[in-house]
Formats: sequence, C-alpha cells, structure tokens
Amino acid sequence: MTTPTITTLAPLLDRLFDQAEAADGAMQAAVVDLSETDRTRMMRSKTDYRELYARLKDVPLAVSRETGQLLYMLTRCSRAKAIVEFGTSFGISTLHLAAGLRDNGGGRLITSEFEPAKAARARANLSTGGLIDLVEIREGDALRTLSTDLPDQIDLVLLDGAKALYPDILDLVEDRLRPGAIIVADNADFSPDYLARVRNPGSGYMSTPFAEDIELSVRIN
Repeated sequence: MTTPTITTLAPLLDRLFDQAEAADGAMQAAVVDLSETDRTRMMRSKTDYRELYARLKDVPLAVSRETGQLLYMLTRCSRAKAIVEFGTSFGISTLHLAAGLRDNGGGRLITSEFEPAKAARARANLSTGGLIDLVEIREGDALRTLSTDLPDQIDLVLLDGAKALYPDILDLVEDRLRPGAIIVADNADFSPDYLARVRNPGSGYMSTPFAEDIELSVRIN
C-alpha cells in the first residue's frame, strides 16, 4: 500500500506548526500599539488591511492543525484537481491542499501571496515537501494575480487572505466553480458582506459555520 503524502509530510508539518505557535508572541508584539477597535477596522477594511499585513510580514499566519486536516480531507473526498488559494503565508495550508492533490493523482494549485518574503518561505517549504511541482505561487495583489489564467473548472477554494476582499475574490472565481465546488473561508466573521452573500438562499450556495472560525460553503448550481 502506498503511504499517503500527508503522512510523509507529518514531520515537516509538525515543525512548521511548532514554529507558528512559537511566533504568537511576535504577532502580539506587532500589533500591541493597536486597540481592538483598530485591529477590527483594519481586518474589515479594503485598504487599511495593507498596514496590518505589513506589520505581520514576518509572522506565519497559519491555519490551525485541525483546519489543515480538514483541507486535506476535503481535497481528497471531492477528488479535487484544480484549487485556488487566497493567502499563502508560509505555505502550511498550501502543503495540506497540495498533498491532497498528490494523493488524488495530481492537479493544479494556484495560490496568491502579497508579501514576497512569505512567498519565498512558502516556495521553500513546498520544495522541501516535494510538492512544488503542483503549485503556482503568484506574488502581489490577489485582485490582479487571480484575475487571469485560472482553470476552466475549479473544485476547491480557500479564502485566507485579507478578509475584506473575500467577496471580490469570489467574484474572480465564481464563474469557474463547478457544481459541488467547495469554498473554505477562514475567519469569515471579519467579512460580513461575504457571509451575507453565501448564506443567502438564492445565492447558489449552501453555507454553514464549521468549527470555531471556518465558513464552509458548497456551490449547489
């Protein structure tokens, strides 16, 4: 029996998750001068998020271990071949998604990252994990990098970048989502416009909160 890719990645993922957890203090220090109101405003703004993410450019804004496992399972059970990710950071979520693609027999993962240094770290981690051949990392503003050359049919989307841009990113990919396509939105509570859209009964989606900080949606037509 072939060993699943996610199993062979376990030592790398454990190391990366440990590094992310150890960086919690650095994340707090980067925003210590901001009030909770200011942080929320930056998270929900379509312009001020740039200042917030610039402060966090050296911090691995990683998904949780449980969310990583969920991403791998959703990739496998949907038999995904084409995935789009908004927000690469150091590539922990990307590794889970790409491992699912590998165990599905291959595919294409397009991911976008605003910070060049983070894109470089993600590229190195994917190379270490032996998955870089499945992944295209596009550096820069996702509203530009994800506006062209997407797969004709997308099976799964992960939204984990600037929360205020979730509706705009959905606009870019929506026409290419196949019926049954899955959208995973991390920290979607910071994007009320996105939640209102995917939870609208006439939107073409079925959507529900999943776990503590995930909105899980499926394209139903």
